[in-house]
Amino acid sequence: MRIRDLGVIDDAVVELAPGFTAVTGETGAGKTMVVTSLGLLLGGRADPGLVRNGTGRAVVEGRLELPADSPVAARAVEAGAELDDDGALLLSRTVSAEGRSRAHVGGRSVPVGLLAELGEDLIAVHGQTDQQRLLRPARQRGALDRYAGASVAEPLARYRETYRALREVSASLEELTTRARERAQEADLLRFGLDEIAAAEPVADEDVELAAEAERLGHADALSSAATLAHATLAGDPVDPEALDAGTLLAQSRRALDAVRHHDERLAALADRLNEVGYLLADVAGDLAGYADDLDADPVRLSAVEDRRAVLAQLLRKYGGEENSLAEVIAWAEAGSVRLAELDGDDDRIDELGARETELRAELAELAAEVSQARHAAAGRFAEAVSSELAELAMPHARVTFSISQVDDLAGIEVGGRTVAYGPHGVDEVEVLLAPHPGAQPRPIAKGASGGELSRVMLAVEVVFAGADPVPTYLFDEVDAGVGGKAAVEIGRRLAKLAESAQVVVVTHLPQVAAFADRHLVVEKTNDGTVTRSGVKVLNDEERVRELSRMLAGLEDSELGRAHAEELLAAARAPRHR
Repeated sequence: MRIRDLGVIDDAVVELAPGFTAVTGETGAGKTMVVTSLGLLLGGRADPGLVRNGTGRAVVEGRLELPADSPVAARAVEAGAELDDDGALLLSRTVSAEGRSRAHVGGRSVPVGLLAELGEDLIAVHGQTDQQRLLRPARQRGALDRYAGASVAEPLARYRETYRALREVSASLEELTTRARERAQEADLLRFGLDEIAAAEPVADEDVELAAEAERLGHADALSSAATLAHATLAGDPVDPEALDAGTLLAQSRRALDAVRHHDERLAALADRLNEVGYLLADVAGDLAGYADDLDADPVRLSAVEDRRAVLAQLLRKYGGEENSLAEVIAWAEAGSVRLAELDGDDDRIDELGARETELRAELAELAAEVSQARHAAAGRFAEAVSSELAELAMPHARVTFSISQVDDLAGIEVGGRTVAYGPHGVDEVEVLLAPHPGAQPRPIAKGASGGELSRVMLAVEVVFAGADPVPTYLFDEVDAGVGGKAAVEIGRRLAKLAESAQVVVVTHLPQVAAFADRHLVVEKTNDGTVTRSGVKVLNDEERVRELSRMLAGLEDSELGRAHAEELLAAARAPRHR
């Protein structure tokens, strides 16, 4: 991991390795920046105040070695990242002095949230603030469930599926029952409208046809007079046989041309066209006579047409839609019939949902009882294992137990003869209790443990938990605070044991802990107060002795300190300690 311009670190490379890596250094040297850098690299919150003064941005880059079947690698590739030829994944996080943050995974720019998502499967961070999070009952319940494995996971998965189904059914049932009045009013309005439309029996475009008929009937006298006059002008007036008409004049013209048409082809063509006009004139005259005979000024029919138009106009105003057409009125009636059927069927639906809700609540209660039983079984095993670990951490009389309880709730589900509250995780309230010595009442670990004891309890929990659901890397940031002597040696031993199945990085001020490390890094400042590339170095055996001597006696070259340091290293490397 390379760190640039972050806090006191100018430019440094942190070489982590498999097994147990200890990070030490004098107070203020920048050890915590190693933890901060890992946090940034794995999606932690960016604090622009950590950017070194005079620089525009801080950069953390890291290289992860992942197995071929790693879900982290699969998720990164899914997001567009590219792996190196050896399967390694490159991560990068940049934080500007203005607070902007950018992330890259495998050469691809990604949301910072992706780093956090990958980090959940990559590393477990434990520091003073992380301990506070572990004290929350919800996280303790989650830890117990993960430790229990399939015995809890399988019924809990079915429980959650049933829980979601129950919430959906209950929400639908509540909506139907609370909106009963609104639904009844809607149904009444629909029935009124459908009855009104059914009584009128409208036909598409009927209003257009009736409008044309009303226009014709309203002007029947004028239309008849015009048609009669036009007919007389074309075909002759029976009242005045002597009056000239278009037909007679056209016949005279035709006869005049027919007499001489054989002398000129052009004139013959004109005579033919005049004959066509005669035929057309006769047709028009006949149609005008028929129109005049058929036209009937019927005031009764006109009144009926206007009444019908008024009925249709009322339907159009209420149900005509944007185009104000009878087709829309008919469509409204069809949709209204479907909706009314739905509303009328709500009573049956309420009965069905009520029965389904009862069925799901009973099923949920059975699954909740199964989950709770599995948790109790796992809690005993987990507590016993943690208590055994505490005995190895100089707390031989400490006992860890789990409090698994339920809260009475009349609106809950019945489990074990009680009606209790339930949620997405079941009905159990889970909390870890600690009795630090014989005769002490078990109390929540936040209240029953001192600072040093709390660190050891958390380490014991992590060691036990690692065997059930390991993550590749654990980071401990001075969780050994407040601990010394034999307890510190035992913490170092347990960290070494944890490192047998995972990568463990520990920022520590205790030489008893650092002595157990497979690799020892020291963070050193230069004279100007910064940490450069050479300021984070991997110590060889001789340098480890000097650093442990400094941590023990405050003097690197103290003979007594060196002798004690060498003794610590020899004891840590002895098989009985590992």
